[in-house]
Amino acid sequence: MEINPLPREAVLIVNVHSRKGEALFAQAKEKLEQGGVRLIAAHAVHDPDRLQDLVRQAVASGAPMVIVGGGDGSLSGTVDELVGKNCVFGVLPLGTANSFARTLGLPLDLEGAVEVIAKGRRQRIDLGVIDHDYFVNAASLGLSPMIGRTVPHKLKRYLGRIGYLIWAVKCSIGFRAFRLMIDDGQSQRRMWSTEVRILNGSYHGGVELSEQADVQSGELVIQAVVGRSHARLAWDWYAKFFKLRDRDGQTEEFRGRSFRIETRPRQRISIDGEVLAKTPVTVAVAPGAIDVAVPG
Repeated sequence: MEINPLPREAVLIVNVHSRKGEALFAQAKEKLEQGGVRLIAAHAVHDPDRLQDLVRQAVASGAPMVIVGGGDGSLSGTVDELVGKNCVFGVLPLGTANSFARTLGLPLDLEGAVEVIAKGRRQRIDLGVIDHDYFVNAASLGLSPMIGRTVPHKLKRYLGRIGYLIWAVKCSIGFRAFRLMIDDGQSQRRMWSTEVRILNGSYHGGVELSEQADVQSGELVIQAVVGRSHARLAWDWYAKFFKLRDRDGQTEEFRGRSFRIETRPRQRISIDGEVLAKTPVTVAVAPGAIDVAVPG
């Protein structure tokens, strides 16, 4: 089997605003250098709005690998700069759910993630695209964007996924189901739904939602929680979290390269945890868009 080794030089960019970023930046820098990765530059970023510019500059300077530390939103917000470039994307999972890292099979602890970057291999993967905006792992509409848009930062920072769960219960009180239309270019499906997941990878919110989604499949998976019942949505998350036998009983899945999604009323869309779009949208897969560091 052909092994594609990783570069031995990199630029490190860490969002210290993420859940673990500030505490672990110095450790990450030290462990990477101890692991044999020469850091051309290292940036501890306090303003998340600067992340994309720093990644763009690193890629433009010819860095063979850019290592980004943060949550899924930090990764999604910077990945556009690596599309079509001969630069490897290294991931340090320092966020709350770390869904993209789970999809790639990366260790969630700092030492393990650094070891992958130091001793792993490069692998070409797909990205998702929503109206020309690339994302790494998953997007959603329905209750999840309401949670992501309003959850207090301190609740998310200190309680992690439990904090999301607490806030989800609060948000669900005023939430209403919506009419959904999914068009794959050949047929249309219409239904009531409480949540829709657009999956490039198998994880969302730190939970494995679909065994069919894969970052090397050349397809996206659209997963809709059907019906108007809040109880069905709650049971769907519960069943998937605990991997129950009937965990797919509340959802319908659609696989393909491109979809048009419309809702009534319009719904906000959370892209890798950040609310950045609103229906109607066109979603598509970008096959083999970037190289990432994965376990060897």
